[in-house]
This record gives sequence, structure tokens and C-alpha cells, in this order.
Amino acid sequence: MEKMNKAGRRPQNMAKTLKRLMTYLWRNKFQLGIVVVALIISTVASVAGTYFIRPLINDFVASKDVNGLLRMIGLIVLIYMCGVCASYFSVRLMVVIGQKTIKTIRMELFDHIQKLPIRFFDTHKHGDLMSRFTNDFDNIQNAFNNSLLMLLTSALQLVLTFIMMLILSPLLTIMIVIMLAIMMYIVKFVGSRSAKYFGMQQKTLGKVNGYIEEHIEGQKVIKVFNHEQKVLEEFEELNQELNRSAQKAQFYANTMFPILGNISYVNYALTATVGGYLVISGMMDVGALASFLQFSRTFAQPLAQISQQSNVLLAALAGAERIFSILDEHPEVDEGKVSLDQSDEDQWYWLKDDNRIPVVGKIILEHVDFGYTKDVNILKDINVWAEPGLKIAFVGATGAGKTTITNLINRFYEIDAGTITFDGIPITQIKKEDLRRTISIVLQDTHLFTGTIADNIRYGRLNASDDEVVQAAKLANAHSFIKRLPEGYRTVITGDGEGLSQGQRQLLAIARAAVANPKVLILDEATSSIDSHTEGLISQGMDQLMYGRTSFVIAHRLSTIRNADVIMVMDHGEIIERGNHEDLMANQGMYYKLYTGQIELD
Repeated sequence: MEKMNKAGRRPQNMAKTLKRLMTYLWRNKFQLGIVVVALIISTVASVAGTYFIRPLINDFVASKDVNGLLRMIGLIVLIYMCGVCASYFSVRLMVVIGQKTIKTIRMELFDHIQKLPIRFFDTHKHGDLMSRFTNDFDNIQNAFNNSLLMLLTSALQLVLTFIMMLILSPLLTIMIVIMLAIMMYIVKFVGSRSAKYFGMQQKTLGKVNGYIEEHIEGQKVIKVFNHEQKVLEEFEELNQELNRSAQKAQFYANTMFPILGNISYVNYALTATVGGYLVISGMMDVGALASFLQFSRTFAQPLAQISQQSNVLLAALAGAERIFSILDEHPEVDEGKVSLDQSDEDQWYWLKDDNRIPVVGKIILEHVDFGYTKDVNILKDINVWAEPGLKIAFVGATGAGKTTITNLINRFYEIDAGTITFDGIPITQIKKEDLRRTISIVLQDTHLFTGTIADNIRYGRLNASDDEVVQAAKLANAHSFIKRLPEGYRTVITGDGEGLSQGQRQLLAIARAAVANPKVLILDEATSSIDSHTEGLISQGMDQLMYGRTSFVIAHRLSTIRNADVIMVMDHGEIIERGNHEDLMANQGMYYKLYTGQIELD
């Protein structure tokens, strides 16, 4: 029961999940067939070896036939050796099948995640998605490597052992079944209480750990206000609660096996006593009794294994169900037909039917409405006109809809009403992949990947040459700090740019955008969390990058957009003011109040 607590929840639809999981295993049906045959050989050999104790005693020990006894022992050893070899082979082959299946499912999941829309990632926690690749796959792997084979073996062994016991003595078999029923009742009684207190222990342990973490981090505050004694008293109370639940949990868990062990000894002694009486009365031979006693000792073992491994299997099915729930998510739909021709580096073209339309970066939004949910409108009647060389800036409070506009231009979401055109072509007609090739985004939170500096810049265009990477870095004002790194462009960074400042990471993000040579550039609050000196460097890099391109800038610091061609002030999803800096200041409206500090952005 403790394992189920650690594993998490049970599957909601066990039969459906198991059937779907088996379809992956069935792709290796030939190897599975070999595993089943080897498993049957192993189990039959184990049961047969025990049964042959009967003729060993009756035919050779009783008659003192040494040669016959040695031959029979050799036969039993041979049978057991065949079983061991078959068991070894089935385990090895099942591990191969399991790993191949895990590899296939993991690849399908990762591939499918790449095709899911941004909306999916906005509504699912990253940690929860990561647990699919770690905990859930670990649970499935444990089931494939150990539990599945052990469950099949135990079930087959249980059936064959029961049949052999009935053949040897139906009366003694009934006694064994009655004793097993008593043992199962004890397991259920003690196990339910053990599970209850293990649950209480885990819950209380979480409280204790949280309390310790919170108060270790807050030691300075505790000492400032002299609360050490109060904290100690509260911890003593929690610690005592944990002690009580842990004692009861461990008591029930640790008493189960001694109780079952003693009952099994009583069962064995009772079986031997009754069996001895049957032998004396001539209703059973000595060899049959010896064989039956051996079967009775092993009969409970498959039951215990099935009980133990069923929890592992349930955890695996719960994990598989979580994985399949992601695989059942609908991928991003792309009905675009217009493609991008990049054969000419200097001039790209849209290929629409038989027409070649030059890519210049003219973007127009007309009467656009949008809401993340149907009942709440985020954008209302948005009209934006942008041409190459124009710098369009959006300002407004958090939640005004600034980033949402740029998400719609990239088709991360689909608009509810209105139109968005790119060079006169509705963006719904353009293949998403090709549309996004023409657009680069520099976000406020820069994400860097494990690899070299050059690799991270080249992420903007994977086939960029080393010279193009350097040129992009120079354009972004990143070249000087990169050359000061220990290995320059070959410096390996990890942990999302660990060791680099926020400004340096932003410069790399600008370089990454520059190497893609985009026709449209989106800068989403790229300088909001850096110092003014670094902001100057980044602003120079951005200005060089924006030159000649259609640029959309979402600004937190209004000083960075004074030179914008058009500034659009947004409030609650609407554009309430538009114009350049001088015009908006002269109107003394919302922008004027924001710029002069009369109103805060947030």
C-alpha cells in the first residue's frame, strides 16, 4: 500500500489503457511468443521438479535403489536447469522488448508534443509535463522489466501448483485453501490500517518538511523578532504528530509478515500432521506427502508476488494513461497552402498558386477580435498597419493585450473575427512553418539551450555558417563579451545560460534573431529587467536589427520607444491612442500620463 501512495493515482480506465499499452507490445509479437513459451517451460519445470519428489521417494529411496536414485536426481537437476535457462532467456528478451516499447512511446510522445499548439502549453504546467517523461515512464519501465513477467509466471505457477495439489490430495488442498483465506483476511485487515496510517504519515511528513524549509529560509526574520521558542514549540507539535502516525504505520507494516509467517508454520505443521495420518491409514503414500508439503510451502508465494506486483502494474497503467492523455491531444492544425521560397537569400517569395509574391513584411490587422475563451474578449476591433522599416510600439498595463497581438501574428492562436494579412495574403492561407520562418521574436525571458554560444545563436538558422554567426553577434553588440569568454564562441553554457548576466543572455537572443534574417521582428519587453547601461547596448543592437524590417515592440520602459514611428496605447484590449511620441505628448492623454509618471503601467 505504501507503494501505491508513492506511485500516485490508479488508472481511471484500466482495461482501455492496458489494451492500448498491449498494442505497443504486440509490435514485437514474435519475440513475445518466444517469451511466453520460455515462461511456460520455466514454470512447468519448477512444478514438475517438485512433483518428481514423489517417485524419487516411493520408487528409489524406499527400495534403496542407489543407481535409480542418482538417475532420478540427475533428471530433476536437468529439469530445473532447463527451467533456469528458460527463465533467464525470457527475462533477457522481455527487457529488450520492454526497452524497445518504452523507446517507441517516448519518441511518439516527444514528437507529438512538438506538434501541439501554444494554447496547450499555456494550460499545462511544465513540471507536470516533465513528470510524464520521468516518473510515468519509470513506472512503465518497472512493469515491463519485472512486474509483467512475474505476474504471468506467478499466475501460471499458482494454477499448475493448485492442480498438482488436487491430484496429490484433495483433502489437504481444501485445508490449504481455508488457511489461505484466513491469511488473506489478515492481509486485508492489517493492510487497510497500514495504508491509512502511511497516508497520515506522508501527509504529516509533508507538513514537517514544509515547516522546516520555510523556517530555515526565514531564520533572519525569526531571530529579528525573537521567535525561536515559538517556532520550537510549533515544530515539537508537528514532530509529535509525525511520530504518532509513523509508529502506527510501522507497527502494522512490521507485524503483518511475522503474523503471516507464524500462520504459515502452523499451516505447514497441521498439513504434515493430517498428511501423516493419511499415510498411516493408507490413503496417501509417503512420496505424495513429501511432494505436497513442498507444494504447500510454495503455494502462497505466487499469491504474495501477484499482490506485490499488482501495485507496480497499477502505477504503470496510471502512468501510461497520463502519457496517452497527451498523445490524444489534438495537434496544431495547419490548413495553409502558401509556401516560402528562400532559394534567393536576398529576396524571398511567397508561392501562391502559380504566383511568386515578394516577401517584404507588410502586415495589416483589420477589425481583429480575439479571446482565449469564448466568453471573454481580450482584443476588440484591433486595427494595425505596418510596413518594412516601420517600428510599431505597443504600450499599456499588464493584461492590456499587447503580447496577444504578436501571438496572433505568429498564429499561435486563431482570431475570432477580422483579418490579418502578410504581404496581402491572409495568414491563414500561409503554412505556419513558413510564416514563422519570416518572423523572429526576442522575449523578455531568454531561453538558452545546453551547448556552445555559437550553437545557441545558430538556433535561429541551423545552417548558418560560423561567419554568419559572428556577424549576427556583432549586429547584436554581443561579439565583445563573447570574445572575453574562456572559449569564445565555443564556450559551453548550461542551466539556461548559467554564469551569464541577464543582459548577456538578451544580447544572445538578439543575435539568434538576427542570424535568422527575419522580415518581421517582434521585441516583447526585451529590456524590462536589466540595468540602464546594458539597456543601452541592447537598444543599439535592436536598432541595428530592426533597420529595414517591420518591427513590433512591446515596451515596459517608455524611454526605449521614443523613436518609434507609431506608438499604440492599449487599455483593456482596445487601442485608445496612436501616434508618434511628440504627437501623443502634445495630446496629453493616457500616454502623456504614463510617460510623466502620473499613471503607473502596472
